[in-house]
Amino acid sequence: MLCRRTQLSSPLLWTRLAALACSCVAFSVAVHGARLFHGTGDFCIFCWAFSFAGTLLILLVELFGLQTKAPVSWKNFPITFACYAALLCLSASILFPLYYLKGSTGQSEIRDCRIVSTVFSCLATIAYMSEVSITKARPGEVAGYMATAPGLLKVFETFVACIIFVLISDPVLYDRHDSVKYCMSVYCICFILSAIIILLCIGECTGCLPFPFARFLSAYALLAVVLYLSATIIWPVFNFDPKHGGTKQRPSHCTADPGLCSWDKTVAVAVLTVVNFILYLADLIYSTRLVFVSA
Repeated sequence: MLCRRTQLSSPLLWTRLAALACSCVAFSVAVHGARLFHGTGDFCIFCWAFSFAGTLLILLVELFGLQTKAPVSWKNFPITFACYAALLCLSASILFPLYYLKGSTGQSEIRDCRIVSTVFSCLATIAYMSEVSITKARPGEVAGYMATAPGLLKVFETFVACIIFVLISDPVLYDRHDSVKYCMSVYCICFILSAIIILLCIGECTGCLPFPFARFLSAYALLAVVLYLSATIIWPVFNFDPKHGGTKQRPSHCTADPGLCSWDKTVAVAVLTVVNFILYLADLIYSTRLVFVSA
């Protein structure tokens, strides 16, 4: 009974309840009166609804003490979900006002609903970030891999890769040169391996590998750093160098386009490639120092 009272009064529980309430309000108000007309609205609704549903599931499992019956590692799943939810809500908090509040001249009721959704999306982001901060592993603490710095970095790496895939595929930006196609293969290989690592940890299948998991992590981090370093160099050279048919300046036709043109997306992919290179470099540094103790 004392354990249950302690659980009900824990900061983690209240943080999750706050995230649950904020994400629920965000998508409920948006669906009710925000009058969404763009595909971006559907993505924002998905971000909030997905975060709400996952948090509700985690709360129910923990409140009823079903962690041991769950088909996933409860040391790894909640913090992994919270990290993805924080990134999704952060994306919605940026995209939703950009598409639905910037230059809005519609009815005041619709605009008010959009403002409310934006505010609660930001609050949900803060709540999920707080949950990650509370549940991440402390120095010297025995925890699941996803609660450590390298584990959380895997989440960021896969999320950044997904953004790259969205930017690079519409319109297709990787069919100009074989070198650019190589960059696309780098993004795919690293994303797939990082996703496999996350799934292995959540499914508690790391012990099934025919080689030590810790060594595999270090070797993969080194490989990813080398691959992303090459992509960081190759992508801008073959997209912005006039010798290879690229252009250094933003084309004039992009000025009239209110959205992102191909050149803007190419620049964004170059920046995100550098971001992921830095993330993988930090991953390599942490992986070489991490002492991972499995339960």
